[in-house]
Amino acid sequence: QVQFVESGGDRVQPGGSLRLSCAASGNIVSISAMGWYRQAPGKSRDLVATITSGGTTNYADSVKGRFTISRDNAKNTVYLQMNNLKPADTALYYCNDHDIWRVGIRGSDYWGQGTQVTVPS
Repeated sequence: QVQFVESGGDRVQPGGSLRLSCAASGNIVSISAMGWYRQAPGKSRDLVATITSGGTTNYADSVKGRFTISRDNAKNTVYLQMNNLKPADTALYYCNDHDIWRVGIRGSDYWGQGTQVTVPS
């Protein structure tokens, strides 16, 4: 099973930008879709964006036009460029094989530690 390590989170003022990185322990070429997800305190984990192996992307309505997901298969890394950040974007951000999400697996054995993004109001 490929493991993922998220990084790049920080505290940033509203309107600012961040780029999150997701480094895989193995080859992601065979993973049909990768995703970024986020969980705010006291809330459920939500889908933010996905990208297929062919480069097709999909975004939650709340981040469309502000966030961009990309993947570099040669580096086994997935990125999330976040622009015009808002306080509502404050959350712990995770990446994973989108199949893990689709089948409803939420146990910590199948998820990384996440990276914290904080946008103060």
